[in-house]
Amino acid sequence: MYFNLSDKRVIVTGASRGIGRAIARAFAAEGARVAICARGEAAVNETGRELAEQAGAVIARAVDVTDTAGVQAFVADVAQTWGGVDILVNNAGQGRGGNLETLTPEAILEHANILQMGHFRFIQAVVPHMRRQRWGRIIEINALAGVIPTPDGIPSVINRASCIALSKTLGMSLPKDNILLNTLNMGWIDTGQWERHFREMPPGCTREEFDAMVLKVVPLGRFGRPEDVAGMALFLSSEYASFISAASIDIAGGMGGQIAYYPQLKKDFAEAIRAREAVSQ
Repeated sequence: MYFNLSDKRVIVTGASRGIGRAIARAFAAEGARVAICARGEAAVNETGRELAEQAGAVIARAVDVTDTAGVQAFVADVAQTWGGVDILVNNAGQGRGGNLETLTPEAILEHANILQMGHFRFIQAVVPHMRRQRWGRIIEINALAGVIPTPDGIPSVINRASCIALSKTLGMSLPKDNILLNTLNMGWIDTGQWERHFREMPPGCTREEFDAMVLKVVPLGRFGRPEDVAGMALFLSSEYASFISAASIDIAGGMGGQIAYYPQLKKDFAEAIRAREAVSQ
């Protein structure tokens, strides 16, 4: 399948690592002009140098998604340099745990400012450029927890749900200007965070045991790869997807309601490891 994205002007946020980096690399391999941003200047510049070997052109900047003026300036610079913006991939964001006992309203609002408002700021900045050319594609990178709530991790659940709702409402209002907007909701994508989760386990737990526990809720039986997300981003940016907007697509290996069982599964697994280690001592 030939996507024909050569010379498209693409912005990918949160592109210095993980899913964002894989998406930026995929667009670069298609010959698109790729503008990337992330909070860390050194990391985003390193990714920019890597992309320059394939992309039609590259812009790399350190941008704080909570800074409205900074977001607007970055998008304006890209549009002025390349004469417009064709595609936005809103990937920047982070997960955050917590429950009724551990959270403050301010912590939830801080997360919302990064996630909900970070996505909103970039959409608001790119849409005028897309309207002028009457063509645009916006892809929101969200999480399955925003579709199917889990009994823990309140900030991620409610703020991802808001992002998905934003995607759906704008996916209905923007097509009149030939701007299509869709959301991709991540399941267990292995971008390195699962190593951190593994290190949180009690002593005596092996990585193989941990992975087997995590993947019990994934029907496909494996972690997703960042490249699994990048392929869908390319498709939604192409003319093959010219009649798709306001869609909510789960990239989760078949996982749906099973995600709600994972927090208890993790707690039970940790307790079993502790009990096993106590017996062996």
